[in-house]
Amino acid sequence: MATKANVLLIGSGGVGTMATYALQTGGKADVTAVLRSNFKVVSENGFSIDSVQHGDGITGFKPTQILNQVPSAKEGQAFDFIVVTTKNIPDIRPNVADIIEPAVTPGHSVIVLLQNGLNIQVPIIERFPTNAVISGVSLIGATETSPGTVRHDDEDVSKIGVFESPKVPRDVAVAAAKKFVDIYNACGKVDCMYDEDVPFTRWRKLIYNTSYNAIATILRMDTTRMRISEHVIDNLIRPAMLEVKAAAKAAGVNLPDDICDLMIRIDPNDTYWKPSMCQDIEKGNLIEFENIVGEPMREAEKLGVATPVLKTLYGFTKALQFQIMEAKGLISPKWEKDSKYA
Repeated sequence: MATKANVLLIGSGGVGTMATYALQTGGKADVTAVLRSNFKVVSENGFSIDSVQHGDGITGFKPTQILNQVPSAKEGQAFDFIVVTTKNIPDIRPNVADIIEPAVTPGHSVIVLLQNGLNIQVPIIERFPTNAVISGVSLIGATETSPGTVRHDDEDVSKIGVFESPKVPRDVAVAAAKKFVDIYNACGKVDCMYDEDVPFTRWRKLIYNTSYNAIATILRMDTTRMRISEHVIDNLIRPAMLEVKAAAKAAGVNLPDDICDLMIRIDPNDTYWKPSMCQDIEKGNLIEFENIVGEPMREAEKLGVATPVLKTLYGFTKALQFQIMEAKGLISPKWEKDSKYA
């Protein structure tokens, strides 16, 4: 039997748990999962999962190993793949590069960023120039309803491609991406595919995420109610989507003419779904607005595309992040000697 891939997965919320389940049950990987808030529950009882693809009533599931902190590669076997499914919050330290650094074996570990947003690879490639960095775009619907309990109610469809890295030959990175697709698909229940055009896939998903995620967070409103209201779509969602589409075009990515109408209606009528960023802020968690709103806005500015709606959404979400950071004791609202508006 061929040697199994040694996989480290960081971020076992809903999406991360289902990725762990697919990788582990496929039989081609041994998965070490790093857990935080759910570590105690899962260590004792395993995960409980109701899944649209893997079946309901799954109890006691555990990957090969469960840890409560990122292990050091120096302490044991090198990790072949390091899969990151945490929220991407670059404005807070430690950031993704800080978190994964102990586990990365230079020139060996393949870093798989199963995360949302634009330009998420830039700080990773800067920190780990000799490691292949892989793009993962997931279309799954999975929520951790309580610690260790996951509801997976929308099918796991993933696109895995390559982020170009100057010191990693493209054929090496492509081979690594295709190997990850193989071990992820081995469970026979999910749809994981190799992605030839990473920029297209990421800009396409931003049409939904930049608009619906940000506006839901600001309004605390689900996507169904937005569509029923009509004016939220006409005055906020569609204008934001059109700005993202224009930015993508300036970046050389031509999205379909009907992409906005498709994304506006992509959620079923009866889901009353609140996007993940809205769910986070309602829980008092930090929000991943920089790569979802800030980076598309900044990319548009560099390319000469006006984005008045995105700038407004960015201003609101950055202010909300300020409030969360203060509530968590991460910042203190005090004047500095160089404060602009003192």
